[in-house]
Amino acid sequence: MSLKSANNRTAIAQAAEVDTQPVARARVKAVKKAAAAPAKKKPLTAAAAPALADKNPATAAPVVVRRARSNRRSEQTIANILAATENIVLESGAERISILDVCRAADVSRGTFYRYFASQDELLDAFSRHKRERFHVALAEAVESYQDPDERFAALVRYLDHYLEHGRARRLLIVAPEYALGFFKRIFHDSVVRFQDVLGMVFDAWETRLGVKLDRELVCELLIRYVLSEQLVPGDADRKTLPRRIARMVESLTAGASPRARR
Repeated sequence: MSLKSANNRTAIAQAAEVDTQPVARARVKAVKKAAAAPAKKKPLTAAAAPALADKNPATAAPVVVRRARSNRRSEQTIANILAATENIVLESGAERISILDVCRAADVSRGTFYRYFASQDELLDAFSRHKRERFHVALAEAVESYQDPDERFAALVRYLDHYLEHGRARRLLIVAPEYALGFFKRIFHDSVVRFQDVLGMVFDAWETRLGVKLDRELVCELLIRYVLSEQLVPGDADRKTLPRRIARMVESLTAGASPRARR
């Protein structure tokens, strides 16, 4: 008998001897069972999600759609809450606003409300920011299509005239004077900056035409102060003449400047 055959027989005998032991048989069965069982899938982590989306876009698409729908629902919910807040504030004032009344008007639960706003003060701050942003976005949209400086300035004045005619700021001043004054103060500083951006080409044209360097911040401040003063004391004059009046004011200021100031 060869050495190799002897070794094989010895190994077989040892295996048979081990297999006759009950504990060994149980272990073998456990190992076989574990090997045959399907591997458990680990939870998908945020880091692994993009990789899976790359490998299988078809399965990832519904997740993106669900997130987009969820975002749209959240934005719509916030918009409904802010719209309800505006109606209540203009009707009863800021001091008497009730979270429960807002929830009822917006048709949302208190739990949904507190998902987006922690308190009444936070709601009113968000409402103020929302109104200021809407004013400036609408202003930019009103003038963006006009590339001629004079036409752009006329478009800005038309927007301000429409705001004074149809806006609800004067009503806010009557029912919630303290809140309205805080709102006017905030929108004043924002608008001085925004107006300079919107009227950039207008100022460039005026400076070229007049041969002087204008105080752009001052001109914008005068425009904003005009709008705010109209909220307090509406003027009797035709507001549509404002572009010509502003242009004449700028010309008269620069015409009377000293030679040093014109440089």
